Amino acid sequence: MNLSDILASQASLLKDASEALPHQFSQCTYNLGYIRQAVYLCKTCSHRRGICSACSIACHTDHEQLELFPKRRFRCDCPTSALAHPCALHRIGHGKEEENSLNEYGQNFDGVFCRCGREYDAEKEIETMIQCLACEDWYHESCLNLRERPSSRASSPDATEAAAVDDDAQSEASSSGLPPPLVAASAYDAFVCSACVLKIATLRRYAGTPGVLMVVRDTPEDAWKIIGRQADLDDVVDIGANPGKAETTAIGEKRPLGDSDQVPQQSKRSRADSVGTSNVVNDAANDEPPHPCLSPEPNILGQSVLSAAQAKRGEIATLGTGDVFLVGDWRKRWCRCKECLSSLQNHSYLLEEEETYEPPEDPDSNLSLEELGLRALQRLPREHTINSIHAFNQMRDQLMSHLRPFAEQDKEVTETDIRVFFEAKMAEKAEKKG
Repeated sequence: MNLSDILASQASLLKDASEALPHQFSQCTYNLGYIRQAVYLCKTCSHRRGICSACSIACHTDHEQLELFPKRRFRCDCPTSALAHPCALHRIGHGKEEENSLNEYGQNFDGVFCRCGREYDAEKEIETMIQCLACEDWYHESCLNLRERPSSRASSPDATEAAAVDDDAQSEASSSGLPPPLVAASAYDAFVCSACVLKIATLRRYAGTPGVLMVVRDTPEDAWKIIGRQADLDDVVDIGANPGKAETTAIGEKRPLGDSDQVPQQSKRSRADSVGTSNVVNDAANDEPPHPCLSPEPNILGQSVLSAAQAKRGEIATLGTGDVFLVGDWRKRWCRCKECLSSLQNHSYLLEEEETYEPPEDPDSNLSLEELGLRALQRLPREHTINSIHAFNQMRDQLMSHLRPFAEQDKEVTETDIRVFFEAKMAEKAEKKG
C-alpha cells in the first residue's frame, strides 16, 4: 500500500463516519424531559436503565450497550442516581438528579424481546424483528406467523452458520434461508401486537376488517391466510409462497415501525397528511348532532382469535396471534363517533404521527482530520498552540528519520514498521515518567 492508497482509505473512512454519525453528540437530552427518542441500554452498568444517543457515545463509550430504538415519553437516566457512572454532558449542581419516576422499563431493559421472551443477540439473530407501534416492543416474524419458525428456534445458530447462507437467498428474504414473509413489509405501514390491540377498544373492533390485516386460519389443519385485505379476503396463502415484493432486510436486523423505508431514530415524516386530535370537531360545542358510528362490521374470525387471546386459551397458538397490520392511510379511516374517538384519543399516536427527537447536525462532520486539527489549535491558548506545533514538528522529524533508510533502500514500509516507531516513543515516554 502506497501513500496515495492510505490517503484514499482515510478519506473513505471519514466519509463513512460522517454519514453514519452526522449528528452532534454534545448534549444530554435530560433537560428536554420525557420525549420520544432513541434509547440505549447500558449492560455494563448494574441497573437496567436507558441512556440517550449522546450519553451512549460520550459517557458509556467503553461499555457494552444494546440499542432499543425509539421509546416514547422517556427521559435519559444517565445523569440520575439510578446509574453510578457519572454523566459527562449534564451539569449537575449538587449530587445526581433524582431517578426518573415516569420512565417505563419493560422487558427490553433486560435485553429480552418478543412474546417468546428470547434475549436479543445482534451477532446471532437470524430473524427480522418488527416493532409494535403501541408498546414499542420487538417481535420475531415467526412469532407473528409471518413465516415458518427456524428449525433451531430455541437457540439461534452460530454466526458462522448465518454467514454461510447464499447471497441470493438473502436478497429474497429477510431471514436467513427463509422465504419472504406472508405479509411483505411494503404491504403495511404499522404493526400492533395482540396485547395492545386488546387494550384499545376501537382497534380491536377494526381487527380483520379492510385495511387492518390479520394472519389467521379457520382450523389448525388449514393454511394461514390474510384477512382484512381490500379484495380477495378469502384467498388462502401459504407461508412458503411469495405474496409480494421480496424483503431486503439484513440478517438479524430489526424492522422499525411505520413506513417500511424509514428508520424512526433517523428521520421524521411530515405531519401534513396526518389526522390529529386538532382536526376533531367538538359536536356538543357546535350544537351539531352526534356522528353515527361508521366503524365496519366486526370480522367474526378476527374477533374469535382476539377472544381466545384475551382468555389465554390454546386457540391463540393454532388459529392466530391476534396481531394487526395497518395499511396505507389508516389514520384517516377511523370512525369519528364519540365512542370510537374517545378510545383513540387515549393513544394519540393512533391519531397523529409522532415526532422522534434527533440530535442537532454536526457542522464538523464533513471536515478532514487536518481541518479538525487546525480548528482545535485555534481554540487553544497561544502558549499551548506554540507548544503543540513544536511537539508536532519534533514528532514529524523523528518519524522522517526512522523512515529515511526505507526510502534509501527502496524498501516498502509496513504497518509493523510504523508500530515499532510509536511503541519505542511510548516506552521512552514511560521511562522518563518513571
